[in-house]
Amino acid sequence: MDSALTTIGLPIALGIIMLGLGLSLTVKDFTRLISMPWTIVLILGCQIVLLPIFCFGLVLVFVNYFDLSPLLAVGMMMMAASPGGTTASLYSYLFKGNVALNISLTAINSLTAMVTLPLITGFSLGYFTEGGSIGLQADKMIQVFAVILVPVAIGMFIRAKMTSFAERMEKPVKLGSVFVLVAVIVGAIAAEWANLPQYIVSVGLMVLIFNIVSLTIGYWAPRMVGTKRPEAIASCMEIGLHNTTLSLTIAVTVLGSTEIAIPSAVYGVLMFFTAAAAGVLLTRRDVREAKAEAETV
Repeated sequence: MDSALTTIGLPIALGIIMLGLGLSLTVKDFTRLISMPWTIVLILGCQIVLLPIFCFGLVLVFVNYFDLSPLLAVGMMMMAASPGGTTASLYSYLFKGNVALNISLTAINSLTAMVTLPLITGFSLGYFTEGGSIGLQADKMIQVFAVILVPVAIGMFIRAKMTSFAERMEKPVKLGSVFVLVAVIVGAIAAEWANLPQYIVSVGLMVLIFNIVSLTIGYWAPRMVGTKRPEAIASCMEIGLHNTTLSLTIAVTVLGSTEIAIPSAVYGVLMFFTAAAAGVLLTRRDVREAKAEAETV
């Protein structure tokens, strides 16, 4: 993937999006999360434990039956171990999820990834290749926190001091966020256009399966224990949208392998479309349920 896009363009675009999200948030949105500790534990458990285990099984199937290369196997595991992406908050915002929950989960998961990502990637290198290890550089995690927390804090500060202005800006910001997101998608596709056919042949089916399962688990695991829709939508997007910028950067700069980066590159493009489709389907489902409830009253 083009380095300018991943290291400069995408972080700036996401920073703008997070600033807009901050305009819609208050401190109370975060303090409410204290009342749902087990929901947070469940979602983090799915993301940190369940999905890497599922991914490992999926990778073994493709290694044994579809001749998946060892480095692509490592790349899949690294992508699965990467924390939720900041774009999850935008999708949650667009489809009426709990954005404060997304931001909190992304921050917590980015912190735990400092331990889990090196461990899972190191295990994968040892299992699928001749061995190796990885140390996750602290400055990369600082960048993740900066893109997430600083713009949101600025947006929240503006809302606290200029509430009426923030409320007036809500619709323009949502439209602007969609425009920025579309620009990022187009840029990502353009940057990888020449390599996309080869990448899709290599890992497309595997990435698609993992992505769909991630979105499905993300929504239905919380719903099965009685979690409300906004939190389930937040979970769906948080678990389904990974920080592929982080895993791409580590693959290329720390491990020095473009092949390991391929699953993250494919996932980074694909997830925009599958997450949007999931959001639309869930919204239509809620409309049907609301209509059915109204008819029974």
